[in-house]
Amino acid sequence: MKIGQLAKSSGLSAHTLRYYERIGLLPFADRDASGQRDYDETILIWIEFLGRLKNTGMPIRTMLAYANMRNDGPATEKARHDLLVAHRAHVQATIENLQANLLVLDTKIAGYAATLQRTQDNDTSAQPGTDKPDYRNPVPTRPTRPGTNRR
Repeated sequence: MKIGQLAKSSGLSAHTLRYYERIGLLPFADRDASGQRDYDETILIWIEFLGRLKNTGMPIRTMLAYANMRNDGPATEKARHDLLVAHRAHVQATIENLQANLLVLDTKIAGYAATLQRTQDNDTSAQPGTDKPDYRNPVPTRPTRPGTNRR
């Protein structure tokens, strides 16, 4: 698969793919007779995994460490396992922090909703015999100066 096709399939730009290859996140691609990169389709699985690591906040230097261990083969499985366990704990802590923040936002939103409902109830009850709240501006408008035409 050529780099343009890989870019389209992976959602990454060709520039990003070349960068990932240059720094070691992607293995060097085979080259065809004309010297163009020729990727195997299985690279898409690795790129998807890298995307998940990135989306969960793993720094590129840690992704590189993982990729280097992966390239070193089965002898690094324990180290890769430990790295992913540590990253999972970081992701879990981030999720818990986000959930706590979401709870604060929900509480604040509920408070505003209750205030808005009370305001609407008061506005509606201030006009007996009508379903519409009174939206008239209680602040008087400024008078115009003589000789000016204000629209």
